[in-house]
Formats: sequence, structure tokens, C-alpha cells
Amino acid sequence: MLNNSVKRIIKPLLLLSFIGLSAWLVSASLNNNVDKKTQSYIISSSNYQLLKEKVRELEVEPSHELAIINAVAVALNQSQLAQLKQQVELKISNNHKVELAGGRAWGKRKWQPKSEVNSLIGASAAHKDFNFGGGVTIGFLDTGLDQLSGLSTDLYGEDKAWGTYDAVNDSVSNYDNEASGHGTHVASVAANSDYDVYGKIYGVAPNAALVGIKAFDAEGKSTYADVIRGIDWAIQIKDHINLRVLNMSFSGPVRSHYWDDPLNQAVMKAWQAGLVVVASAGNTGPEPMTIGVPGNVPYIITVGAMTDNYSDGLFDDKLATFSSAGPTVEAFVKPEIVAPGGHLAGLMSYDSQIVLEHPEFHDGGRYFEMSGTSQAAGVVSGVVALMLTQEPSLTPDEVKCRLIDSAHSARTATGALAYSVFQQGAGMVNVADALTSKASGCANRGLDIAQDLSGEKHFSGPANINEDGNFYVEGLGDEYIWRVSDEISPEAGYDWHSGVDVDLFIWKTNLDIDLFIWKTSLETDLFIWKTGLETDLFIWKTNVDVSTSESIKVNNWVEQQ
Repeated sequence: MLNNSVKRIIKPLLLLSFIGLSAWLVSASLNNNVDKKTQSYIISSSNYQLLKEKVRELEVEPSHELAIINAVAVALNQSQLAQLKQQVELKISNNHKVELAGGRAWGKRKWQPKSEVNSLIGASAAHKDFNFGGGVTIGFLDTGLDQLSGLSTDLYGEDKAWGTYDAVNDSVSNYDNEASGHGTHVASVAANSDYDVYGKIYGVAPNAALVGIKAFDAEGKSTYADVIRGIDWAIQIKDHINLRVLNMSFSGPVRSHYWDDPLNQAVMKAWQAGLVVVASAGNTGPEPMTIGVPGNVPYIITVGAMTDNYSDGLFDDKLATFSSAGPTVEAFVKPEIVAPGGHLAGLMSYDSQIVLEHPEFHDGGRYFEMSGTSQAAGVVSGVVALMLTQEPSLTPDEVKCRLIDSAHSARTATGALAYSVFQQGAGMVNVADALTSKASGCANRGLDIAQDLSGEKHFSGPANINEDGNFYVEGLGDEYIWRVSDEISPEAGYDWHSGVDVDLFIWKTNLDIDLFIWKTSLETDLFIWKTGLETDLFIWKTNVDVSTSESIKVNNWVEQQ
């Protein structure tokens, strides 16, 4: 029998052993649960067939086969992921969530608003020459398309709707009852064939054919995989329906260099395949380095927003304060161009989600007023359709070159740039000048998209930052320094049109094209990669440290401007 002193020693030891065993059991249980927990990944490999074979051996079913980027989207636990890493050389990315963005809406209810866009951008001259964008199809990677009058038929009453591909459910339908309203509104800015009460056409390219690519559900949620599958479908179908333009009115946080982002890789494949990709800059301006995905892809056309300032005159138009600005992390000048994006009238069903939440902007019939770079991108997609109708042989690079060459840049009365090139790019789109431009070879010069996609070579742009925290364009003068402390005035406006009296002419009709000549190799010594400037606004980052939980967002609305 044990004496009392021994008992006093053994009892605590037994208690400690029990506690230790319990902790081990709890830890083992937690680790087991963690191991069983799955996460959806986008996994790519240069050996695509081997990748699919090894995934099948794990007895899991991919949710998406994304051949466009040699990838699959699949939910795996940590053990399965580790096993796959041992068998195949992989690139792995989270299958990031994608959802629509909310915002505040301001303004007053109007009955069937006036058509203003075509007058602002000089499209009326093209319409007088009977160029309405016919024979070109625009795809809208968005929330779907309602087949409302103005979107279903052209000016001559002919059917122009190709229906909708549902990338979420991988199905095609002739008719889509869109729940959100965002996709319908953006499409109508580009191609609505209705007339306002004054007999003016609403859409920039009213005879362009339309196809919806629905990557967002009724609640405005999606994933990278759904968006990539939508892009893949567009590439496959383009020659069957003459799909020439792909509009992407969404923007999300930059999580990596442009070439490593799976969604951006698919966007680059679309450009390489001959699709003119038009993306919104985003609605997170006016701070620098706010261009998101996929607008940060250097090859494509990224669009910022300006507004007519609720005026019929040509003297007070201005850059919208919400419009995102460059440069990109890789030092590219973005956006390339700006377009009207303030309080634009567009089609939207009365029972759409956006209308139900913000009825003050709906006319009670079919029209809704909305602001954003989403709408500005729709304007430029319509302009591109007009350009391709006039000259179908234009390549995406040639379209981009002529848009840059023909834009109207903002200048003050003294001749200085009213906004930096990182805010307005080459300036505001102008249809008349774009259609007469013969410029060539001025876009994406020095870039090689094939080498970029293969990983052989990546590229950087001409932007840099000086000791004062101001961005500038290398090789150009003081005019191209953005003194970022200068805020956008809510009152100041400028004439966005050419052709006025020379003494009043404050907008240049062509921008120095050398601005858009890119460097052909990524050499960090070319940059001042500052990490310790006085304000975080001017930190030039070599890596992106945003939260991986942030979503790509289709900007529904912002404060009306």
C-alpha cells in the first residue's frame, strides 16, 4: 500500500498526464478537422493532362475545367493539396469570391432622362453617316441581360440579341430575366436603340449585336472560376457570332503581379485571341494606385470616368472624383482613356435589385440613372463597335492605338494638363477623331503577350516616383509629374471638346504617344521602390499585401456626379 507522501506525488502526476492526454486529443481532433476542411483553389500546370489525371486520382471532382489557363477549380483539403504538390509542378491561387459592390445613391427622380452621351463623345457624326455599329457583337461579362426593347432589336427592327451564356451553371439560354440590373444598364449605354423624347439615340452603337455572359448570380456573387469560364466561352464562340468586343465592368483588389493573377491570364488570352477587351478602371479613386483587376492588365483598354457636371455647356465637364487612378504596381500608365460615366441614362427593369434599393433614380418605366466607371467602359465598348464596323480588319492593338491617338486631353487656360496622365490617360474618347485616325503601332509597343503568358518574360511601364512622393513618366518633362497633393476640385471644370475658338481652346487633341512605349524587361533598378515615404498613399509596392478575403466587385453605383 502506498503511503500518503507517495500519493501526494502520484496524484498530481496523474492529473497532469490526464490534462496532457486531453490536450493531445483536442489538438488531434482540431488538426483532423482542419485537415478535412476544404478550400476551393484554382490550380494550373504546364502539364494540363497530368494535372487532371492526378486530381481524378484524389477522387474529387473539379467544379470547373479552365483549359484557357491550363487550370482546374477544385475543392481540396490540406492533405490532398500537399499530395498534389508532390506529383505535379503547380501554380496555386485561391478561387477568390466575386460579388457586386454596394454604395450610396444620390439624386432626384426623373422621367425618361435625356440622351447625352453621343453628343459628348462626338458619336452623332458617325450616326449621320449611318454607322451604328452593325455587324459587330459586344459581349458583356456581367450579371446578365434583360431582353428589353432597345436591346433586343436594332434601329431597323431586326433581332440583335444572341441570348445569354450562364457561366455559373454552364448553360445557354435565348432569354435571361436578369435580377441585378447592372449588366442590362451597362449594355444599354453601349447599344440601346431607343430614342429619347427629343429624338436622340441612347446607345453609342445602337445596331451592335449583344451577348450576355452571366458570371454573377442574382445576389451579385461569383468566383474567379465562374468569370474565367465566361471568358473561355467568349473565346470559343467569338467566330460564330462575330464577337469582337468584350466588356468587363468590374474591378477588384490587386493580389499579385498582373501576370500571376489567374483571371488576368484569361483576360490576356482573350486579347491574344483577337477580342478587344474593355475594362472599367474602378470606383475607388481619386487616390493613386487604385486601378484594380482586370484593369491592371497592360494590354487591354482601361477606362476611367468623367462627367458633364449636369450642364449642357462644354465648359465645366470634369473628371469624376470616384474614378480610379494609376499607375499600376508594375508602373504602367492607367487608365488609357476616360469616357462619360456620370448619371448616365440606361435601361433597367422596375423590379431589378438595384431599382428596388434605389428607386429615386428610376423613372417608373424602364430607365435608371447611374454613375460609375462601369458605365464609362460601356461607352468605350460602343465606340469600339463603331470603329470595327467602319474597318473590320483592325486588331485589338490597332483599336487601342487609335483611341489613344484621338483622345482629347484636358488642359487649363494656360495650356497645362488639367489632370495627370495617371488620372485621365490620353484624355476623353472622341468618336469622330477615332474614326479618322490612321495611327498605328502606338499601343503595346515593346510588349510580347505570348512571352508574357508563357512566363518567358514580363514587363514594366514608364512610371516612377520622386523624392517628394509625386509620380512621373520617365523620359518626359515636368508636365507629366502628378503632384498628388493637388486634389480634384469639385467645382472646376474644363472643355472636353475641340473645335472652339483658339483663345478658348484648352484641350489638346493628341497626347504624346511616347507616353505609351513600355519597357521590355522588368528591372527593379529602374524604379525607386519606396517603402518609407511619409504617407502610405505613396508607398510603391514590390508585392501586394491586401487581404485575400477582399472581393472583386462590379460597382453598382456611387455618388452621382
